[in-house]
Amino acid sequence: MTRLLAYLDEAIASLWRNRMRSALTMLGMIIGSASIIAVFGISRAATSGIASTFTSFGTFPIIVQPDPAQDYPALAQIQYRDTSTVANALQGFDVYVIPEWNRTLLTTFGSVRDYPTIVTNSGFHDDGLAMQEGRKISQQDVDSAAHVAVITADLAAEYFPNEQAVGNDLRINGGRYRVVGVYANVKGSFLNALVGSSTVAVPYTTFHRDMDPSPPDYLMVVAVNQQQVDQVGQITVNALQHVHGARAKYIVQNTADTIKAFENVLNIVGVGLSVIGGVALVVAGIGIMNIMLVSVTERTREIGIRKAVGASRGDIALQFLMESIVLSLLGGGTGMGIGILVVVGGAALLSPQLGEMLIPYVLIVSLALAFSILVGTLFGTYPALRAAQLDPIEALRT
Repeated sequence: MTRLLAYLDEAIASLWRNRMRSALTMLGMIIGSASIIAVFGISRAATSGIASTFTSFGTFPIIVQPDPAQDYPALAQIQYRDTSTVANALQGFDVYVIPEWNRTLLTTFGSVRDYPTIVTNSGFHDDGLAMQEGRKISQQDVDSAAHVAVITADLAAEYFPNEQAVGNDLRINGGRYRVVGVYANVKGSFLNALVGSSTVAVPYTTFHRDMDPSPPDYLMVVAVNQQQVDQVGQITVNALQHVHGARAKYIVQNTADTIKAFENVLNIVGVGLSVIGGVALVVAGIGIMNIMLVSVTERTREIGIRKAVGASRGDIALQFLMESIVLSLLGGGTGMGIGILVVVGGAALLSPQLGEMLIPYVLIVSLALAFSILVGTLFGTYPALRAAQLDPIEALRT
């Protein structure tokens, strides 16, 4: 250890003697390291923000709907009564079968008129969505087909700018519905735009009985045990085909797989951009190797003297390799600091759109150190070996 510290001290002294040259050589490492850290860190932080926001919606359901490409789409049309048929077929599983509609209907309060999206809801809630006011739709609301509604914060501000929304009545498609809750905005405007910021949720039984008796758009099946999702989906399709006929075809969409695919795309893009940034590290490594070869040439006589007084080839190689690694670490460390500042700034800008973002500091620091040591070792080995192989007699004559 003492020996390594001595070489480290010599390496720092040598780099300091040629500090301008060393600083220019480190510039490539700084740029390469900063770009990789910035791209990789922001992509990982963005993925974590989107994933955590999606997780707040609770257990990911499967969506079952008729295949639009089949020969007889009307034959496979899901009916409201299919809800109980599928529920009976899935009695042995911990699941919730919910018919879903999505309509745009005239909604008024006093002189305020708008056409928000009306969605259906059940009494099952395992999400982490916060309420700004009131409560969510309960199972009792569903069982009694109650005329109640839960609205988003944007609609509450639109219809009730000067009063509390909960307790007031909205007129939806001609009927009166008591507002019992207001959802707080989801963290991240991107997710608000995705799920809709102007939405009214009503019990699905109420929607079917009093708003629109047409067939549901699809069935949403929530499997509490996510390991049973594939089996639940197959049983659901079998139950629907038993009612509608074997020629009826259905699409089963696992929303969890869709979100994972989205996250994978973000990760692949991040890795791809990081690889492009890695080209700068290769260029920086070539610069380090070049400057170390120049250093070997300049210090040929010094190498000869060291060998004459007993230094081995390993000692000489280690000395120059240490200089290369220190040069790479200094550049990589500086680039890491710049990259982290960019990641922190990027996270602050993107958090309002994507939700709370977690910056993987440990991974970033580990990645920066690993790349710096790797570049210094790979591109410093050849100059170090060349210095070690110099003939001491020829070196002294130089």
